Amino acid sequence: MSVSAGRMNGPGRRILRHVWPVAAIGCAVVGIASALPLFHIAANRLVVGTPVSAAAAFGVPGLSVCGSCLLGSAFLGFGRSRPSALAALAAFSTALVLFAAGLGTAASDLVAGQPPAARARLATGAWLGLMVLCGSVAVSIGRTHIRGVGWLTLISLLAVFSVLYRSGGFDGLSLAVEYRARAESVHAALWQHVVLSFAAVALATVSCVSLYAWRPGRGAIEIVINGLQVVPAVALLGGLVSLTSGLLSVIPSLRAAGLSALGPGPAILAVAVYLLLPFWRGLQGALRASDPSILAAARAMGLTRRQSLLRIRLPLGTPILIGALRVASVQSIGLATLGALVGAGGLGGIVFEGMAQFAPDLILLGAVPVIGLSLLVERGLSLLEGRARQRWHG
Repeated sequence: MSVSAGRMNGPGRRILRHVWPVAAIGCAVVGIASALPLFHIAANRLVVGTPVSAAAAFGVPGLSVCGSCLLGSAFLGFGRSRPSALAALAAFSTALVLFAAGLGTAASDLVAGQPPAARARLATGAWLGLMVLCGSVAVSIGRTHIRGVGWLTLISLLAVFSVLYRSGGFDGLSLAVEYRARAESVHAALWQHVVLSFAAVALATVSCVSLYAWRPGRGAIEIVINGLQVVPAVALLGGLVSLTSGLLSVIPSLRAAGLSALGPGPAILAVAVYLLLPFWRGLQGALRASDPSILAAARAMGLTRRQSLLRIRLPLGTPILIGALRVASVQSIGLATLGALVGAGGLGGIVFEGMAQFAPDLILLGAVPVIGLSLLVERGLSLLEGRARQRWHG
């Protein structure tokens, strides 16, 4: 009997050993979210406001539902099978939608009856809850091991949030109020940001290939490229503006050609300078990725150096090149934010405007699209890099 009981208790002990840490983490997260403020209710967009706890905003029943959903999803997410992972993904996604919708409803209730300038701003507890749920969704997606489920989940969640926004579910949130007031300028700034980033990547690509083709000067060029990385971005922008101004004063005819000391030109050039290093390292790695025996066999077959480059070295180094493009693209999106300092526009203009006005939601209105754009580009190029590795390296 004792041996049989021991055998029966073995799986039970393993389950408890796995369940208790998950339950403890879930309880800790719910406790922290309950203790931290969920909103800041302010008289206007420029002041911090008074903190409001989760219990006061959601009420005890709503908080219990969120806690139960989070704990239930945690238990589901601990499973290793594909059905368990799919169930966890569905539970976490539902919890995320319910939590976001609850935030919108609570914000509308809090500002009801307040002066028109009153704002309900998300506080630490709300951001913590959103981060935990988004991270849980991402972990569940990874455990499904199903191709395309991540993009399907992302598109589905964006569609649901879009419906909630259009139906007025987020009208009480200060961030939504800021967006409604500046929707056209935000869209224009987003497009400018994409153009700035893409132009910088294109300029850095062409420059890197051209510089690398000059074999005698590769050593000196690499030293210069590495040295430019230690120059602060703001200092580099200022130096380029001063240099361009001096050049225009010496050659005034350049103004007629469209050259200006301020605007997109200096910003694109400055960002491209910082992108030279990842492209340079990626190009070096790609050209060195081919096995020497393969290159020797290509020479024995009569292939010229250019044919070996185009047919063997570059194709085999494609994953490394895509990896360099991924790093440079994400870096370009972040650095393009500083272009607003020289009048280049982009999302950085909204961020710096919010900083000048001490308006946190205006800062987020410019920063959140930058983060989302970076994550989207990084994920897309990562998938492309993975497929290239599978194709060329099996």
